[in-house]
Amino acid sequence: MTITKATNITWHEGHVDRAEREKLLRQKGFTMWFTGLPSSGKSTAAFTLEHELVKRGYLAYVLDGDNIRHGLNKNLGFSADDREENIRRIGEVAKLFADSGVITMTSFISPYRKDRDRARKIHQDAGITFLEIFVDAPVDVCELRDPKGLYQKARKGELKGFTGVDDPYESPLNPELVLKTENYSPEQLVAEILDFLTEKQIIKFQG
Repeated sequence: MTITKATNITWHEGHVDRAEREKLLRQKGFTMWFTGLPSSGKSTAAFTLEHELVKRGYLAYVLDGDNIRHGLNKNLGFSADDREENIRRIGEVAKLFADSGVITMTSFISPYRKDRDRARKIHQDAGITFLEIFVDAPVDVCELRDPKGLYQKARKGELKGFTGVDDPYESPLNPELVLKTENYSPEQLVAEILDFLTEKQIIKFQG
């Protein structure tokens, strides 16, 4: 559980509200939380979606797990406590991005349901749409795709606490969308996401 250590602090309301920012950008900010096993295709789907949205005139941004660990979360490892803090931080950052009006995608393994549920609550408490997207691929397929060879290292015992091998992944129970990446190209997956966003009237695409 996160302990608040800061004292003598006050939340300052700005002079510009979310509705004004969204009017300026002509879009509503929200978060799509891509979760799945390592090498399931989360980042590929998220970055392909970002590219397509920008091409269509929307401001979108991907918060990628590896990229975030180069900066904001470079002081965190992969213990259960560090994973929890990793997701807590990115849940707060994603909320801020979405509050600014940006269509935000996060690409994190985020293996534990309680951590993803906390990220959802952070958004819900702020009145921001949160969509959990389960990037579903069998572990053997992920292992074949693995560009870093991490599964192989984990199976040899050279890498401890690796999700999908010796650390659990808790699949979402009620995700807003499930992407089966085994048999579909990134472009096909993005088309599925765009259809979903349109059907749910989360975003309106110009023709």
